[in-house]
Amino acid sequence: MKKLQLAIFSGALSLLASAPAYASGLQVSPVTVTLTAKETADGLTLSNVGDTTVHAQVRVYHWSQDQDGDRLDPSTGLVISPPMVVLKPGGKQLVRVIRTTPAPAEGQPEDAYRVVIDELPVAREDREGIDFVLRYSLPVFIQPAGEKPAPKLSWSLNKVDGKIGISVANAGLKHAQIADVSIRWPDGRQTVLAPGLLGYALPGVSRTWDTAQPWPTTAPEGTLEVRINGHETQHALPLAGSSR
Repeated sequence: MKKLQLAIFSGALSLLASAPAYASGLQVSPVTVTLTAKETADGLTLSNVGDTTVHAQVRVYHWSQDQDGDRLDPSTGLVISPPMVVLKPGGKQLVRVIRTTPAPAEGQPEDAYRVVIDELPVAREDREGIDFVLRYSLPVFIQPAGEKPAPKLSWSLNKVDGKIGISVANAGLKHAQIADVSIRWPDGRQTVLAPGLLGYALPGVSRTWDTAQPWPTTAPEGTLEVRINGHETQHALPLAGSSR
């Protein structure tokens, strides 16, 4: 079985090496949309920075999380206009994101959606080339009425198969975008647990991630450094619930 898998993999590499590649020029801005309770619409700009025409489909899903991770369900809480886009080289298109249902009431958690933008493959006359098409999945958050919400996070580090696992529970009314997680030891050394974006914790949700870092011989001490919604935060170790 391993030999067969290697043969298939090698064949795929040979195909990629011998065929011309057609890279996409599709770009999207901004990468996150937030609507206040008083706002009913915002926009995304789709741009084609390539030299061939781009066809794209735009869809929206309600976004929730459970113990298995992200869950996307079809929804009419937001509508997209237009849902199909054709962009000539150098072209741009404004896509409206329109809220069709009331915003969450004051004291309720924000609502979350994902706008999924798929570049559609276009039939080519030569058929020998390989088209690399893109998919964007952009978060859209609907804030509740009243004061601006905030996440409320509880952290723990857990020993998982001899490695460090990260757990967070969000008891707040706002999502937490979690990135650049590391441990700063008392002697100043830094152990990076998750460079870049780790994931999101939506309101009322607990998330757990495994890392490749081995569990230390003594209980973790020092500071857990985390970038939350773009802001650097520090949390003293050991954390409540951390394995020992």
